[in-house]
Amino acid sequence: MPKRTVLITGASGEIGQALIKSLAGDELTTLITVDLKPLPDELMEKSTHFVGDLLNKELLSLLEEKYDFNLIFHLAAVLSTTAEYNPLLAHKVNTCSTIDLLEMATRQSQEQSKPVKFLFPSSIAVYGLPDLETKNQFMAIKEHDWTEPTTMYGCSKLYCEKVGIYYSEYYQQLADQEPIRLDFRALRFPGIISAFTIPSGGTSDFGPEMIHFAAQGKPYDCFVRADVRIPFMVMPDAVRSLLMLANAPKENLQTRIYNVTSFSLSAQDFKDLAQNSFPGAEINFKPDPKRQAIVDTWPADIDDSAARNDWNWKPEYNILDACQDYLLKNISKLYNL
Repeated sequence: MPKRTVLITGASGEIGQALIKSLAGDELTTLITVDLKPLPDELMEKSTHFVGDLLNKELLSLLEEKYDFNLIFHLAAVLSTTAEYNPLLAHKVNTCSTIDLLEMATRQSQEQSKPVKFLFPSSIAVYGLPDLETKNQFMAIKEHDWTEPTTMYGCSKLYCEKVGIYYSEYYQQLADQEPIRLDFRALRFPGIISAFTIPSGGTSDFGPEMIHFAAQGKPYDCFVRADVRIPFMVMPDAVRSLLMLANAPKENLQTRIYNVTSFSLSAQDFKDLAQNSFPGAEINFKPDPKRQAIVDTWPADIDDSAARNDWNWKPEYNILDACQDYLLKNISKLYNL
């Protein structure tokens, strides 16, 4: 079996670290990782890591000259809340760096005479429902419904999806000879819940933040209403879905953009979970009108039947497993409870 070289951007984040752990045991895989931060010590020997900015053209040139990539996981991004405070930075990081990497993957596809796989984590932020009445009417949204984002994060993710499709399907479409194009695949993630890190910069973070604060005995003011409901999945399922899509045979894929989800919970559901698990937890609802308005445009649930049909996606964690076996058990260990 031939060896392969895999690039992971945003590798110091939790998804990146989990991917490194999943892929590092394969003797046929060479891992190259990039992030603004160094990797934790226990991961340093599992990959060749570059500390640097993807907007640095010299870094990209070095990577392209030194390695022939077969698979790219492009995880680096400025998240939703942070992007609203600095939309220009979000545009540069989320959009410009993605196009630069797509260009590199395209050149390498042609040089290698085979498509480079390009895995892109998108988001439910690409959706934009106009009002709560519509949100309540259209409960489980499919990939082609209501893609009218109202945030810079959502706009950049949707644009990169479209550009990824272009590079996969239409790049150099006027050329006399059909070129070899890259193989772009994207997942629209719901809110992702991690037991090991307190999230920051995401508008969907109210749920996991609530649990982490409760476990530490800290009061928490939730920035959305109690009735707000959006889809979620736990971190292990998010990582697993990326690997499943990367390994899916191309002939099985009916689209390049897939919803994935596990369950939907309301902010009140998270409060109940936190207070049942950590008695005395002080949680109040103090909606921030601006952040609330953003969450109100996101669907209460998403339809991931395409992923289930095309590449047998199914979450390993249902609501009960996610809460008891993953979230509460590991958070309790994290804070020595």
